[in-house]
Amino acid sequence: MALMTARRVWIWLHRWVGLTLGMLLAAAALLGALMTVLRPLDEAMHPELFRAPPRAAASSVAAEASSTPLETLRRRMAAEFGPQATLTMRPPREDGESLRVIIRGAAWEGTVYVDPLTMAELGRRGEAEGLANVVFELHSALLLGDTGKAVLAFTALAYLALLITGLVLWWPTNAKQWQHAFKLKLDKGTTRSLFDLHRFAGAVLGLLVAVTVASGAWMAYRPMGGWINALVGDTAPKPPRIGPPHGDPVPLDTIVANAKAQWPEARLGFIQLGTADNRPVRLRFKIPGEPHPNGLSSIWTHPVDGRVLAQQQWNQLDLAGRSTAWIYPLHSGELFGTGHLVVTGLVGVVLFGMGVTGAWLWWRRRRS
Repeated sequence: MALMTARRVWIWLHRWVGLTLGMLLAAAALLGALMTVLRPLDEAMHPELFRAPPRAAASSVAAEASSTPLETLRRRMAAEFGPQATLTMRPPREDGESLRVIIRGAAWEGTVYVDPLTMAELGRRGEAEGLANVVFELHSALLLGDTGKAVLAFTALAYLALLITGLVLWWPTNAKQWQHAFKLKLDKGTTRSLFDLHRFAGAVLGLLVAVTVASGAWMAYRPMGGWINALVGDTAPKPPRIGPPHGDPVPLDTIVANAKAQWPEARLGFIQLGTADNRPVRLRFKIPGEPHPNGLSSIWTHPVDGRVLAQQQWNQLDLAGRSTAWIYPLHSGELFGTGHLVVTGLVGVVLFGMGVTGAWLWWRRRRS
Protein backbone atom coordinates (compact mmCIF):
# COMPACT_ATOMS: atom_id res chain seq x y z
CA MET A 1 0.00 0.00 0.00
CA ALA A 2 2.78 2.40 0.93
CA LEU A 3 4.55 1.57 -2.34
CA MET A 4 1.43 2.38 -4.37
CA THR A 5 1.00 5.67 -2.51
CA ALA A 6 4.63 6.61 -3.12
CA ARG A 7 4.25 5.79 -6.81
CA ARG A 8 1.18 8.03 -7.09
CA VAL A 9 3.21 10.86 -5.55
CA TRP A 10 6.06 10.30 -8.03
CA ILE A 11 3.60 10.26 -10.94
CA TRP A 12 1.92 13.45 -9.71
CA LEU A 13 5.29 15.24 -9.37
CA HIS A 14 6.51 14.03 -12.75
CA ARG A 15 3.32 15.05 -14.53
CA TRP A 16 2.90 18.55 -13.14
CA VAL A 17 6.55 19.57 -13.11
CA GLY A 18 6.69 18.42 -16.73
CA LEU A 19 3.51 20.27 -17.76
CA THR A 20 4.59 23.55 -16.15
CA LEU A 21 8.31 24.21 -15.82
CA GLY A 22 9.23 21.33 -18.11
CA MET A 23 7.55 22.89 -21.14
CA LEU A 24 9.43 26.15 -20.62
CA LEU A 25 12.75 24.34 -20.50
CA ALA A 26 11.81 22.20 -23.50
CA ALA A 27 11.32 25.39 -25.51
CA ALA A 28 14.68 26.73 -24.29
CA ALA A 29 16.30 23.41 -25.29
CA LEU A 30 14.92 23.66 -28.82
CA LEU A 31 16.26 27.20 -29.10
CA GLY A 32 19.65 25.97 -27.88
CA ALA A 33 19.65 23.25 -30.51
CA LEU A 34 18.85 25.87 -33.15
CA MET A 35 21.84 27.91 -32.02
CA THR A 36 24.23 25.17 -33.13
CA VAL A 37 22.98 25.77 -36.68
CA LEU A 38 22.07 29.46 -36.64
CA ARG A 39 25.48 30.79 -35.55
CA PRO A 40 27.48 29.42 -38.51
CA LEU A 41 24.54 30.06 -40.85
CA ASP A 42 24.34 33.68 -39.74
CA GLU A 43 28.04 34.18 -40.41
CA ALA A 44 27.73 32.58 -43.85
CA MET A 45 24.72 34.74 -44.78
CA HIS A 46 26.27 38.02 -43.59
CA PRO A 47 29.92 38.01 -44.67
CA GLU A 48 29.82 41.82 -44.84
CA LEU A 49 29.75 41.83 -41.02
CA PHE A 50 31.81 38.82 -40.02
CA ARG A 51 34.51 38.93 -42.69
CA ALA A 52 37.08 41.63 -43.41
CA PRO A 53 36.91 43.20 -46.89
CA PRO A 54 39.14 41.58 -49.55
CA ARG A 55 42.42 43.41 -50.10
CA ALA A 56 42.64 44.42 -53.75
CA ALA A 57 45.61 46.67 -53.01
CA ALA A 58 46.91 45.68 -49.59
CA SER A 59 49.87 48.08 -49.60
CA SER A 60 47.76 51.18 -50.26
CA VAL A 61 45.15 50.13 -47.70
CA ALA A 62 47.83 49.55 -45.09
CA ALA A 63 49.31 52.96 -45.83
CA GLU A 64 45.96 54.58 -45.01
CA ALA A 65 45.62 52.66 -41.73
CA SER A 66 46.49 54.37 -38.46
CA SER A 67 49.76 53.47 -36.75
CA THR A 68 47.73 52.91 -33.56
CA PRO A 69 44.49 51.41 -34.89
CA LEU A 70 43.11 50.08 -31.58
CA GLU A 71 43.61 53.45 -29.87
CA THR A 72 41.93 55.19 -32.82
CA LEU A 73 38.98 52.82 -32.52
CA ARG A 74 38.76 53.23 -28.75
CA ARG A 75 38.64 57.01 -28.99
CA ARG A 76 35.98 56.85 -31.70
CA MET A 77 33.76 54.54 -29.68
CA ALA A 78 34.25 56.67 -26.56
CA ALA A 79 33.23 59.80 -28.41
CA GLU A 80 30.08 58.16 -29.78
CA PHE A 81 28.82 56.19 -26.78
CA GLY A 82 29.94 58.36 -23.88
CA PRO A 83 32.05 57.92 -20.74
CA GLN A 84 29.65 55.51 -19.02
CA ALA A 85 29.68 52.90 -21.78
CA THR A 86 31.90 49.83 -21.57
CA LEU A 87 33.65 48.34 -24.59
CA THR A 88 34.76 44.78 -25.23
CA MET A 89 36.93 44.32 -28.31
CA ARG A 90 37.16 40.88 -29.89
CA PRO A 91 40.20 40.80 -32.18
CA PRO A 92 40.19 38.47 -35.21
CA ARG A 93 40.99 34.88 -34.28
CA GLU A 94 41.68 33.71 -37.80
CA ASP A 95 42.66 35.31 -41.10
CA GLY A 96 39.85 37.21 -42.76
CA GLU A 97 37.71 37.79 -39.66
CA SER A 98 36.37 41.20 -38.74
CA LEU A 99 37.12 42.86 -35.42
CA ARG A 100 34.06 43.18 -33.18
CA VAL A 101 33.33 45.76 -30.50
CA ILE A 102 30.61 44.85 -28.00
CA ILE A 103 29.00 47.99 -26.59
CA ARG A 104 27.18 48.21 -23.24
CA GLY A 105 25.88 51.75 -22.91
CA ALA A 106 22.87 53.63 -21.62
CA ALA A 107 21.64 54.54 -25.11
CA TRP A 108 22.56 51.41 -27.06
CA GLU A 109 23.77 47.85 -26.57
CA GLY A 110 25.03 45.73 -29.40
CA THR A 111 28.02 44.89 -31.58
CA VAL A 112 29.93 47.09 -34.03
CA TYR A 113 31.80 45.19 -36.78
CA VAL A 114 35.08 46.75 -37.92
CA ASP A 115 37.75 46.23 -40.57
CA PRO A 116 40.76 45.17 -38.43
CA LEU A 117 43.26 46.97 -40.69
CA THR A 118 41.65 50.34 -41.42
CA MET A 119 39.18 50.35 -38.46
CA ALA A 120 36.41 51.34 -40.88
CA GLU A 121 32.97 50.30 -39.65
CA LEU A 122 31.42 47.40 -41.57
CA GLY A 123 28.04 47.51 -39.85
CA ARG A 124 26.37 47.13 -36.48
CA ARG A 125 23.66 45.15 -34.79
CA GLY A 126 21.65 45.73 -31.64
CA GLU A 127 21.73 43.06 -28.95
CA ALA A 128 18.42 41.59 -30.16
CA GLU A 129 18.80 42.24 -33.90
CA GLY A 130 19.13 39.36 -36.32
CA LEU A 131 17.58 35.91 -35.93
CA ALA A 132 20.63 34.34 -34.28
CA ASN A 133 20.80 37.10 -31.65
CA VAL A 134 17.07 36.90 -30.89
CA VAL A 135 17.22 33.11 -30.51
CA PHE A 136 20.27 33.40 -28.24
CA GLU A 137 18.61 36.00 -26.03
CA LEU A 138 15.48 33.86 -25.78
CA HIS A 139 17.52 30.76 -25.01
CA SER A 140 19.73 32.40 -22.39
CA ALA A 141 17.41 34.95 -20.74
CA LEU A 142 13.89 34.84 -22.29
CA LEU A 143 14.53 38.45 -23.39
CA LEU A 144 14.14 39.40 -19.69
CA GLY A 145 17.76 40.05 -18.74
CA ASP A 146 18.89 38.83 -15.32
CA THR A 147 15.31 37.99 -14.33
CA GLY A 148 14.97 35.62 -17.26
CA LYS A 149 18.29 33.98 -16.44
CA ALA A 150 17.17 33.32 -12.87
CA VAL A 151 13.86 31.86 -14.08
CA LEU A 152 15.65 29.52 -16.49
CA ALA A 153 18.18 28.46 -13.87
CA PHE A 154 15.56 27.43 -11.31
CA THR A 155 13.48 25.84 -14.06
CA ALA A 156 16.51 23.75 -15.02
CA LEU A 157 16.99 22.63 -11.42
CA ALA A 158 13.32 21.64 -11.27
CA TYR A 159 13.78 19.69 -14.49
CA LEU A 160 16.54 17.66 -12.86
CA ALA A 161 13.92 16.57 -10.33
CA LEU A 162 11.67 15.67 -13.27
CA LEU A 163 14.38 13.42 -14.71
CA ILE A 164 14.83 11.71 -11.35
CA THR A 165 11.11 11.05 -10.94
CA GLY A 166 10.96 9.69 -14.49
CA LEU A 167 13.84 7.34 -13.77
CA VAL A 168 12.14 6.13 -10.57
CA LEU A 169 8.91 5.43 -12.45
CA TRP A 170 10.75 3.60 -15.25
CA TRP A 171 13.08 1.53 -13.07
CA PRO A 172 12.27 -2.20 -13.42
CA THR A 173 11.71 -4.10 -10.17
CA ASN A 174 12.23 -7.65 -11.42
CA ALA A 175 14.01 -9.65 -14.13
CA LYS A 176 10.95 -9.86 -16.38
CA GLN A 177 10.54 -6.07 -16.38
CA TRP A 178 14.23 -5.67 -17.25
CA GLN A 179 13.67 -7.78 -20.36
CA HIS A 180 11.17 -5.23 -21.65
CA ALA A 181 12.77 -2.10 -20.20
CA PHE A 182 14.39 -0.95 -23.45
CA LYS A 183 11.92 -2.28 -26.00
CA LEU A 184 10.19 0.09 -28.42
CA LYS A 185 6.79 -0.86 -29.83
CA LEU A 186 6.31 1.60 -32.69
CA ASP A 187 3.56 -0.38 -34.46
CA LYS A 188 0.94 -0.14 -31.72
CA GLY A 189 -0.51 3.27 -32.56
CA THR A 190 0.62 6.86 -32.01
CA THR A 191 0.02 7.03 -28.27
CA ARG A 192 1.88 3.81 -27.45
CA SER A 193 4.74 4.74 -29.77
CA LEU A 194 5.15 8.16 -28.16
CA PHE A 195 4.96 6.62 -24.68
CA ASP A 196 7.76 4.18 -25.52
CA LEU A 197 9.88 6.90 -27.12
CA HIS A 198 9.35 9.21 -24.13
CA ARG A 199 10.28 6.46 -21.67
CA PHE A 200 13.22 5.20 -23.74
CA ALA A 201 14.72 8.67 -24.26
CA GLY A 202 14.54 9.46 -20.56
CA ALA A 203 16.09 6.15 -19.53
CA VAL A 204 18.84 5.95 -22.15
CA LEU A 205 19.69 9.61 -22.71
CA GLY A 206 18.76 10.89 -19.26
CA LEU A 207 22.37 11.38 -18.19
CA LEU A 208 23.23 13.46 -21.27
CA VAL A 209 20.06 15.51 -20.80
CA ALA A 210 20.87 16.00 -17.11
CA VAL A 211 24.38 17.25 -17.94
CA THR A 212 22.96 19.72 -20.48
CA VAL A 213 20.30 20.95 -18.06
CA ALA A 214 22.64 21.27 -15.06
CA SER A 215 25.34 23.07 -17.06
CA GLY A 216 22.70 25.42 -18.46
CA ALA A 217 21.56 26.29 -14.95
CA TRP A 218 25.16 27.00 -13.97
CA MET A 219 25.72 29.30 -16.94
CA ALA A 220 22.41 31.12 -16.52
CA TYR A 221 22.66 32.02 -12.84
CA ARG A 222 25.95 33.49 -11.69
CA PRO A 223 25.17 33.38 -7.91
CA MET A 224 25.51 29.58 -8.07
CA GLY A 225 29.26 30.05 -8.43
CA GLY A 226 29.27 32.16 -5.28
CA TRP A 227 27.39 29.44 -3.40
CA ILE A 228 29.95 26.84 -4.47
CA ASN A 229 32.83 29.09 -3.43
CA ALA A 230 31.19 29.70 -0.06
CA LEU A 231 30.90 25.96 0.56
CA VAL A 232 34.62 25.40 0.01
CA GLY A 233 35.80 28.72 1.48
CA ASP A 234 37.04 30.11 -1.84
CA THR A 235 36.66 33.65 -3.21
CA ALA A 236 36.50 35.01 -6.74
CA PRO A 237 39.35 37.34 -7.77
CA LYS A 238 38.61 41.05 -7.87
CA PRO A 239 40.05 43.49 -10.41
CA PRO A 240 43.11 45.31 -9.04
CA ARG A 241 42.69 48.87 -7.86
CA ILE A 242 43.69 51.75 -10.10
CA GLY A 243 46.62 53.76 -8.77
CA PRO A 244 48.03 57.03 -10.08
CA PRO A 245 49.56 56.71 -13.56
CA HIS A 246 53.31 56.79 -14.12
CA GLY A 247 54.52 58.67 -17.17
CA ASP A 248 52.66 59.79 -20.28
CA PRO A 249 49.49 58.09 -21.54
CA VAL A 250 50.18 55.20 -23.90
CA PRO A 251 47.92 54.03 -26.74
CA LEU A 252 45.82 50.90 -26.37
CA ASP A 253 47.98 49.19 -28.99
CA THR A 254 51.00 49.45 -26.66
CA ILE A 255 49.00 48.08 -23.74
CA VAL A 256 47.94 45.08 -25.84
CA ALA A 257 51.51 44.49 -27.08
CA ASN A 258 52.88 44.58 -23.50
CA ALA A 259 50.23 42.10 -22.33
CA LYS A 260 50.89 39.73 -25.24
CA ALA A 261 54.57 39.73 -24.33
CA GLN A 262 53.68 38.21 -20.94
CA TRP A 263 52.14 35.11 -22.56
CA PRO A 264 53.56 34.87 -26.10
CA GLU A 265 52.03 31.41 -26.67
CA ALA A 266 48.49 32.51 -25.75
CA ARG A 267 45.73 33.76 -28.07
CA LEU A 268 44.13 37.09 -27.22
CA GLY A 269 40.37 36.64 -26.89
CA PHE A 270 38.94 39.93 -25.59
CA ILE A 271 40.01 43.42 -24.56
CA GLN A 272 37.63 44.73 -21.89
CA LEU A 273 37.74 48.41 -20.99
CA GLY A 274 35.63 51.38 -20.06
CA THR A 275 35.60 54.49 -22.18
CA ALA A 276 36.63 56.47 -19.09
CA ASP A 277 39.95 55.80 -17.35
CA ASN A 278 38.30 54.60 -14.14
CA ARG A 279 39.10 50.89 -14.11
CA PRO A 280 41.86 48.59 -15.32
CA VAL A 281 41.96 47.16 -18.80
CA ARG A 282 41.34 43.42 -18.73
CA LEU A 283 42.82 41.32 -21.51
CA ARG A 284 41.46 37.77 -21.69
CA PHE A 285 43.70 35.10 -23.19
CA LYS A 286 43.30 31.46 -24.09
CA ILE A 287 46.53 29.79 -23.03
CA PRO A 288 47.62 26.36 -24.32
CA GLY A 289 45.63 23.58 -22.67
CA GLU A 290 42.79 25.84 -21.54
CA PRO A 291 39.34 24.30 -22.18
CA HIS A 292 37.31 27.52 -22.41
CA PRO A 293 37.07 28.52 -26.12
CA ASN A 294 37.28 32.24 -25.32
CA GLY A 295 39.85 31.93 -22.56
CA LEU A 296 39.54 32.94 -18.90
CA SER A 297 43.22 33.66 -18.26
CA SER A 298 43.52 37.40 -17.62
CA ILE A 299 46.02 40.23 -17.47
CA TRP A 300 44.95 43.55 -15.94
CA THR A 301 46.82 46.72 -16.91
CA HIS A 302 46.63 50.37 -15.98
CA PRO A 303 44.43 52.15 -18.58
CA VAL A 304 46.74 55.17 -18.84
CA ASP A 305 50.37 54.08 -18.53
CA GLY A 306 49.85 50.43 -19.46
CA ARG A 307 51.56 48.91 -16.40
CA VAL A 308 50.67 45.26 -15.74
CA LEU A 309 48.77 45.32 -12.44
CA ALA A 310 47.97 41.62 -12.09
CA GLN A 311 47.75 38.42 -14.08
CA GLN A 312 46.05 35.10 -13.44
CA GLN A 313 45.80 31.93 -15.49
CA TRP A 314 42.56 29.99 -15.61
CA ASN A 315 43.81 27.14 -13.42
CA GLN A 316 44.62 29.64 -10.66
CA LEU A 317 41.03 30.89 -10.45
CA ASP A 318 38.57 30.16 -7.67
CA LEU A 319 36.62 26.88 -7.82
CA ALA A 320 33.64 28.50 -9.57
CA GLY A 321 35.91 30.07 -12.19
CA ARG A 322 37.79 26.83 -12.87
CA SER A 323 34.47 25.01 -13.12
CA THR A 324 33.12 27.52 -15.63
CA ALA A 325 36.19 26.97 -17.80
CA TRP A 326 34.94 23.39 -18.33
CA ILE A 327 31.17 23.84 -17.98
CA TYR A 328 30.80 26.55 -20.64
CA PRO A 329 32.30 24.51 -23.53
CA LEU A 330 30.54 21.40 -22.20
CA HIS A 331 27.18 23.17 -22.46
CA SER A 332 27.84 24.89 -25.77
CA GLY A 333 29.26 21.78 -27.45
CA GLU A 334 32.75 23.20 -28.02
CA LEU A 335 34.73 20.96 -25.67
CA PHE A 336 35.25 17.93 -27.94
CA GLY A 337 35.05 19.38 -31.44
CA THR A 338 32.40 19.07 -34.15
CA GLY A 339 31.08 15.73 -32.93
CA HIS A 340 30.32 17.22 -29.52
CA LEU A 341 28.51 20.14 -31.17
CA VAL A 342 26.31 17.72 -33.13
CA VAL A 343 25.53 15.69 -29.99
CA THR A 344 24.65 18.88 -28.11
CA GLY A 345 22.18 19.88 -30.80
CA LEU A 346 20.61 16.40 -30.80
CA VAL A 347 20.28 16.39 -27.01
CA GLY A 348 18.42 19.70 -27.24
CA VAL A 349 16.02 18.18 -29.77
CA VAL A 350 15.56 15.12 -27.53
CA LEU A 351 14.79 17.32 -24.52
CA PHE A 352 12.21 19.24 -26.55
CA GLY A 353 10.74 15.97 -27.81
CA MET A 354 10.40 14.64 -24.26
CA GLY A 355 8.42 17.74 -23.31
CA VAL A 356 6.12 17.48 -26.33
CA THR A 357 5.50 13.73 -25.97
CA GLY A 358 4.85 14.12 -22.25
CA ALA A 359 2.24 16.80 -22.91
CA TRP A 360 0.66 14.68 -25.66
CA LEU A 361 0.39 11.64 -23.38
CA TRP A 362 -1.23 13.73 -20.64
CA TRP A 363 -3.72 15.19 -23.12
CA ARG A 364 -4.64 11.77 -24.51
CA ARG A 365 -5.15 10.46 -20.99
CA ARG A 366 -7.50 13.33 -20.17
CA ARG A 367 -9.52 12.76 -23.34
CA SER A 368 -9.84 9.08 -22.50
